[in-house]
Amino acid sequence: MFYFLFRAVVLVPFLRWFFRPRVEGLEHVPDTGSAIIAGNHLSFCDSFLMPVMVKRRVTFLCKSEYFTGRGLKGRLTAAFFRGVGQIPVDRSGNGAGRAAVETGLKVLDGGELLGIYPEGTRSPDGRLYKGKVGVAEMAIRSGAPVIPCAMIGTFEAQPIGRRLPRLVPITIRFGEPLDFSRYAGMEESREVLRAATDEIMYALLKLSEQEYVDEYGSRAKARAATPPQLAVRAQAA
Repeated sequence: MFYFLFRAVVLVPFLRWFFRPRVEGLEHVPDTGSAIIAGNHLSFCDSFLMPVMVKRRVTFLCKSEYFTGRGLKGRLTAAFFRGVGQIPVDRSGNGAGRAAVETGLKVLDGGELLGIYPEGTRSPDGRLYKGKVGVAEMAIRSGAPVIPCAMIGTFEAQPIGRRLPRLVPITIRFGEPLDFSRYAGMEESREVLRAATDEIMYALLKLSEQEYVDEYGSRAKARAATPPQLAVRAQAA
């Protein structure tokens, strides 16, 4: 109840007025039934802009840090994310990926729309990075179609480290649904999961027209955060 009230009274009017996004291909999002909306991830505002343009509720799997902050700001942030129906996922530890997949499948089993970023993290530089295979496993196991969604302009509006967004043209572009029913029962195959994931990323590449990097975004971030002296020592070792 809170989600639809907050969306109708606050989120939709404000975000439409502030960002004035252009939306393309919204007809590809089904009116009923489960589906996965797989998007590129350029900015913190992606998770707000895309869902308010879709008539149905979109549930995202959020990092648990949004729900564990301290102080007034932390409590307000946690209350907001809970209120709009987002689900916390602990991304630490070896079982993080498995927990995210199982949580996502529960959303899909309920006939809902699941929002996910296959890259697993925000792009550090505006390029599109290699996708993780969890999205493919959820699609194959659930039988749900995957709707690729490209966010264009949100990196320029609010890149990592910028608190307040700039006013720049933004486009939200939905592509045709991808059907992976041909892989039914093959979710244990790493090769199948990689092939399906790469198909999703290629669809995002065409929609977004980003430069593609065949590397996980998390690795690129870690390398960028490593002091040059340590990087040289690691290569020498």
